[in-house]
Amino acid sequence: MEVREWALILFTILAQMSVGSFWVLGVVHYYAKRKANEEEADRLSDRALLVIGPLMILGLLASLFHLGDPLSAFQAVTNVSSSWLSREILFGVLFAILGGLFAIMQWRKWGSFMLRNVVAILAGIAGLFLVISMSGVYMLPTQPAWNTVATPIFFLATTLLLGSLAMGTAFAANYLYLKRKGEEGLEAQLDLLRGSLRGISVTALVVLGIQLIVSPLYIAALSAGVPEAQESASMLVDDYVTIFVLRLVLSLIGAGLFAIVLYQGAGGEAKDRTMAYMVYGAFALVLVAEVLGRYLFYAIQVPVGI
Repeated sequence: MEVREWALILFTILAQMSVGSFWVLGVVHYYAKRKANEEEADRLSDRALLVIGPLMILGLLASLFHLGDPLSAFQAVTNVSSSWLSREILFGVLFAILGGLFAIMQWRKWGSFMLRNVVAILAGIAGLFLVISMSGVYMLPTQPAWNTVATPIFFLATTLLLGSLAMGTAFAANYLYLKRKGEEGLEAQLDLLRGSLRGISVTALVVLGIQLIVSPLYIAALSAGVPEAQESASMLVDDYVTIFVLRLVLSLIGAGLFAIVLYQGAGGEAKDRTMAYMVYGAFALVLVAEVLGRYLFYAIQVPVGI
């Protein structure tokens, strides 16, 4: 696989993770505000914003490598009305700008609560169209393995899955940080953390379940398609079967760790650390699994007529 494909893997994974993280952060902040108050919600989520910006910036930088010449990005964005690539670049930049603006407004408490919410909603919408545009870039008639409804399903699944687990990791790390600082009144934070992790765990398990259902249907559809699609299916179950199975195993182990977190009760410092390490481990395993899945996405492409 060429550097160009690895750049695409990094870009799509990091960009989708940052979008999903932003969505999850918004939902968790809303939940925390209703369950406790705005101060406790900010205490839980404000530092987590630090995760999203670097992910998106790294993703955008990686995207420049697959364009060959970075200046091509400015040329590519001029065809928004007809090109999915132009839309991808446009919505990627909009998401980065609006997300960064919201982060600054949130940290500095600039503007009213309503204004910050409007900026956050606009950033979330830009992120949604970014993921949709990414799918559109690959759904080409000349690429049977990509030109299927499975492509947007897999991209949205990665967005929700990695976004959920990245935020779960950030929330757990933030709680341990506050605890090490010796801050008082962490009972409310622990309660919010556990409630958030339960919701995140359920989301991750549901998304993984959808992936497990769609994957065999996707392979079956390729096997019944044109010769190039059949060749892609054959590569997936023969040449790359080890990577395919490893991806599923890592995902299931990660999901299992998060399922255990669902039933963790409140405990002492050792138990809190164990919970955090399980969250870190689950995120790392699923991240590797998604990178392997995206590698397969590019590796099995067989263009029509070539």
